[in-house]
Amino acid sequence: MKVKRDKKQEFTSVSIPTRLFKKVEDHISGTGFPSVSGYVAFILRLVLSENSREERTKLDYEASLIKKKLEALGY
Repeated sequence: MKVKRDKKQEFTSVSIPTRLFKKVEDHISGTGFPSVSGYVAFILRLVLSENSREERTKLDYEASLIKKKLEALGY
């Protein structure tokens, strides 16, 4: 179910086990995170950006190998 909070962003609900929620709640206590949802969104953005960087690095490496092979062939 999507919840519209403002014109800029839409939100949806994600369920996690209550015990995990409470652990995260304890973990962020005293930090600048306003809510468990805010913290989880932050962590997901981190993970997704790391995966994206790893994929780009792998593609750059593969492209350099192909370029070297083509250069060795005279291209």
